[in-house]
Amino acid sequence: MQEILISLFTLTVLEIVLGIDNIIFITILAGRAAKTKQEKARNYGMIMGMGVRILLLLGLNWIQKQDTALFTVLHHDISGKDILLILGGLFLLYQSVHEIHEKIKGDSIEEQTKGGDKSWTGILLQMLLINIVFSLDSVITAVGMADHLWVMITAVILSMIVMLWASRPIANFVEGNPSIKILALSFLVLIGVSLLAEGFEQELNKGYIYFSMAFAFTIEIINIRIDKRGKKTKK
Repeated sequence: MQEILISLFTLTVLEIVLGIDNIIFITILAGRAAKTKQEKARNYGMIMGMGVRILLLLGLNWIQKQDTALFTVLHHDISGKDILLILGGLFLLYQSVHEIHEKIKGDSIEEQTKGGDKSWTGILLQMLLINIVFSLDSVITAVGMADHLWVMITAVILSMIVMLWASRPIANFVEGNPSIKILALSFLVLIGVSLLAEGFEQELNKGYIYFSMAFAFTIEIINIRIDKRGKKTKK
């Protein structure tokens, strides 16, 4: 029983860590909705994420069968899982670059609000696709960390409760610091490239990616604090 509790705790922490980039992207997508609907959109996105993870865990047998090679491209066997990773990587790249372009273009608040009202269904659909992409890593980690399905599902539910609680402060921080939003989108470009590489059986050391993310994030936090101190000094 003690081993099960340790695996549950460890897996819950890992699910939270793996879900941070998911929260950030959901926050960015929710920001395209009307102001009054943004929190609802974030909550829907997080709940969808939990549902997708649980469904994937329940479909473990189907997922494991997707390792069978379907065809060969440039001497690389491509399986169903590889196709999912490649499509997920391409989707992340497109979505991230598109969002960066929108931020740089600088649409007015009124245009964003009107667009949010019209694209509510589109926002939820994009959140669903994002959740499917990010859930792959989460489910693979869960399978490697625990032997019991109920432990995996419990860890997903507990991590989602924590992320729902943390989503508002994270959203406020991201919305209040546009540079963090661009940085987060740049990280997602890296993750998209990583998924593409995995799909073509080119293993990238994710430790390097996460280290570079942590380093860039730390530098940006320092810059934000310096800017705030500078503004206080001028006043």
